[in-house]
Amino acid sequence: MHIGIDASRVAVAARTGTEHYTYELLAALAQLDQRNRYTLYCNTRPAALPPLGPNFALRAIPFPRLWSHARLSAELALHPPDTLFIPAHVLPLGAPLRRRRTVVTIHDMGYLHFPEAHTPMHRRYLRLSTLWSARAASHVIAISGATRDDLVRHAGIAPAKISVIHHGVSARFRPAGGAAQAAARARYGISQPYFFYIGTVQPRKNLARLIEAFAQALSGSPHLQAPGGDLQLVIAGKRGWLTEAIERRAAELSVADRVRFVGYVPDDDVPALLSGALGFVFPSLYEGFGMPVLEAMACGTPVLAANSSSLPEVAGTAALLVNPTDTAAIAGGMARLAANPELRAELRALGLARAAEFSWQRCAQATLQVLAGGA
Repeated sequence: MHIGIDASRVAVAARTGTEHYTYELLAALAQLDQRNRYTLYCNTRPAALPPLGPNFALRAIPFPRLWSHARLSAELALHPPDTLFIPAHVLPLGAPLRRRRTVVTIHDMGYLHFPEAHTPMHRRYLRLSTLWSARAASHVIAISGATRDDLVRHAGIAPAKISVIHHGVSARFRPAGGAAQAAARARYGISQPYFFYIGTVQPRKNLARLIEAFAQALSGSPHLQAPGGDLQLVIAGKRGWLTEAIERRAAELSVADRVRFVGYVPDDDVPALLSGALGFVFPSLYEGFGMPVLEAMACGTPVLAANSSSLPEVAGTAALLVNPTDTAAIAGGMARLAANPELRAELRALGLARAAEFSWQRCAQATLQVLAGGA
């Protein structure tokens, strides 16, 4: 079978959610499958590719604008694969015109839950492109049951057309040693103890409320000013929309000296920063999957997460789950984690076991079955 994959996401040097998904899935497919032939389509040569076998070929086809709908569609018309796989949302307009199997992964429908995060034009594009991709594809992969439910409810996709295939956890996420933790803290000017968040800095991630909860926990719990040092909240990630208001909130609450925004953190530093944290805090208002929750668990870090969208599905019983719209609940959860070493030890053990249930190999096996028409 000849499988074509839109690998344009791996051309991005600073990978985030969908880029990590594409990269890790390609790596796992290359390990799993030496039989089928793969063509990886890119707009530009990727900054990095995982180890690939001789049955994988890279097809760089540069084009200035509308690459998916114009250039990739033309390539598919000239050299059609048996199956086309789009790992991130946008099925080319020309893809369904020939008799081939098309599979698209829909990560979330966040534009429905947070329309204010987008301009009206961008929101309209997201809605139309998601509806088009989900309806025109032969089959849809949803990364969580929550995303599947959104596709059924809001896009009218038949449940039988959707396969839920969870992400895996990269092997690089494991408990880091003390020396690696200390070196990472020194690079970012972090002192212990600290709570850690990683993800794009934007309102959907609920960071203003997280900062408010942190300030509330500090004022209400003197023990949080622990013998090990003043407790910090470290927020890592790219700046998104309305970042300035989030950053100002710490100053407004007089905790700017305790809240550190460290910006984008390269992949190699993330496991050490997670491993050294008192807890990982992720009270996001909406997630299609919530990969950082599993990554924190795999590093042995206790997790405090929202009890909404896909996060309970991913975390199971291995995290402290709170109402993300209840500042007092978030503050209470942070206070419990900071004050209770037994709770942290219990969540650490539960989290390590939970993260071990997810693997990119399992994700690749299920994805290959869908690509081959087995779903």
